[in-house]
Amino acid sequence: MALFDVSADSYVRFMGRFSAPLATSFADFGLRGLGEDMSVLDVGCGPGMLTAELVRRLGDERVSAVDPQPSFIAAVQAAYPEVDAQVASAEDLPHETATFGATLAQLVVHFMADPARGVQEMKRVTVPGGRVSACVWAHADDSGPLSGFWRAVQRIDPGADDESGLTGSARGEIVALFEGAGLREVTEELLTVALEFATFEEWWLPFTEAVGPAGAYVARLGEDRRERLVTELRREYGEGPFSLQVAAWAATGRV
Repeated sequence: MALFDVSADSYVRFMGRFSAPLATSFADFGLRGLGEDMSVLDVGCGPGMLTAELVRRLGDERVSAVDPQPSFIAAVQAAYPEVDAQVASAEDLPHETATFGATLAQLVVHFMADPARGVQEMKRVTVPGGRVSACVWAHADDSGPLSGFWRAVQRIDPGADDESGLTGSARGEIVALFEGAGLREVTEELLTVALEFATFEEWWLPFTEAVGPAGAYVARLGEDRRERLVTELRREYGEGPFSLQVAAWAATGRV
């Protein structure tokens, strides 16, 4: 995941403002119907947006987390010393079989090197009767938090790759992964989040920190092309304040 070889602070400024509010809805979704005495695993935890929500609900000692980026794990360990946070990929989880009552992956499936294997690993470490859950921004439906950015990009650079083709960003794709892994009682929901920005600069500046595909695209631009993109983005959003209603596809299934 070289796209996320950045500091924890840069990630939080860029994606944390979107994923932190999503974490509340996703935790409601992924923990629904489960007891409060279970242990849970946050797969691809980043600097800990979902981890924080799980700790708030269940306590530090019931939460484990993994991410392949050492800087992100260091941030989680600093914030939550009692959380078992380890550097590891989703495709090779460092946990015993049937360890967790719930295993969750927020905004991770589409960046796994092998999503099918990652979901199989999430299933492996979850107890029988436990729940595996994942969500991905609805990029394919033009309703993710970066959709406006990519619309502006496409107007000036029609050949640019956006994020709409990433695994899990369209309805039914996470469901297919889960059913392929043998999970049962698989269901899907569209989770929505409302976001507010006071100014265009508040929204735009984190894009300059080279986080994820959008940040990597901005980092490759020369000064002239970047100025042209900013002009298009101002047309898209205005100077602010403005509101965004964004969405993520979420699926959950039983082991």
